[in-house]
Amino acid sequence: MPAAGSDPSSSDGPEAFNGPKAINGPKAINGSGVLRVEVLSVVFQVRTPPAADGSDVRPALCVLLSRAGTDAEPGRWSLPGGDVAGDEKLSVVARRLVADKMDVRDIAHLEQLSVFSDPGRVPGIRTIASTYMGLVRSDSPVTLPDGAAWFDVDALPPVAFDHAEIIDTARHRLAAKLSYTNIAFALAPKQFPMSELSEIYCAALGYAVDTTNLLRILSRRAVVVSTGTVGKTGRSGGRPPALYAFADNELRVTDEFATLRPPM
Repeated sequence: MPAAGSDPSSSDGPEAFNGPKAINGPKAINGSGVLRVEVLSVVFQVRTPPAADGSDVRPALCVLLSRAGTDAEPGRWSLPGGDVAGDEKLSVVARRLVADKMDVRDIAHLEQLSVFSDPGRVPGIRTIASTYMGLVRSDSPVTLPDGAAWFDVDALPPVAFDHAEIIDTARHRLAAKLSYTNIAFALAPKQFPMSELSEIYCAALGYAVDTTNLLRILSRRAVVVSTGTVGKTGRSGGRPPALYAFADNELRVTDEFATLRPPM
């Protein structure tokens, strides 16, 4: 089991395709062709869409997309990304591209997802994608530029190339890690009532999560702690809810034996 606070997927390991360092856009390969390396990021945030009739709306796991499009896939939405500079680590490239292109700078957790290398994944020059998953807290304010938007992962627009597969891979990674790590710290506010945290788990896992059972599991693992304070009462009134917080703000494995239902 990895040591507390460590996660092999959160750094650029041997699968990250870091080299050769000289790569910066398409490069020749043994004189027989060219290769392009790009970084793509799947950025998730749990968001509550506005209700037109004022009724309650459940929070949803949303992904950040851009409609910049390409000549090969005009009008389609795509993940934020771009080419790799020769003097940057891939994780640095991922954060920079999301910040520069989407104006999203407060990523609470970023980890390497996978490498997508199918020779036909992008028309033309063979393009290898090193992908990352980033998480933004639900209360983090985000103002997107024109042409960018959040989409419910269950209601994606037409997306470019293999980006739907990349999003699905990230969604399953997140759901799996919710079972055995404290990764929800990067989706939740700094302080929260347990009812709000269970809604975040529900949105990310894709099924209902019992609040009492969730508190029991996370308390036993020392994942969440009581702040000793209370929040605001809801519209229905009643007793103010107790507020909780995550014990750590870095990823750590909490239990190698998952006790939540397997994801999706």
